[in-house]
Amino acid sequence: MSLLDSLSSLFGGGQNDAAGASSLVSVAGQLIQQAGGVQGLASTLQQHGLGDAVQSWIGSGANQAISSGQLSQALQGSGLGSVVADAAGRLGVDQNQLLGQLAQVLPHAVDHLTPNGQVPAGGGGFDLSMLEGLAGKLLASKTA
Repeated sequence: MSLLDSLSSLFGGGQNDAAGASSLVSVAGQLIQQAGGVQGLASTLQQHGLGDAVQSWIGSGANQAISSGQLSQALQGSGLGSVVADAAGRLGVDQNQLLGQLAQVLPHAVDHLTPNGQVPAGGGGFDLSMLEGLAGKLLASKTA
């Protein structure tokens, strides 16, 4: 199932794909923000056994996939699980489905925020607007 198909099923077809992608990117941004920026999220995920995957997202090569279970374990272990639970409630979707989608979107979000293969300096300076355009890129890459 493609990311585009997953967005449609996650949001029950009630929202259009662009709105679903935008909501998902927003949740990914909130996670990054709550973690203390890209550096904070990278450190958190590395501490929970996802270091190789995170480095692939930051680097210039292909992004290594992670499972929703791996992401859930890392977020729960770091205290960031409440961000996903709150977002799932706000969006009216199942938390496990949201985790599955975040496991697909987070690699793209981190990759988008590290275009030169470098984590931005000043981890606390993350702004959600830095992810502007990512939803459109995700949809464009899935429909091409």
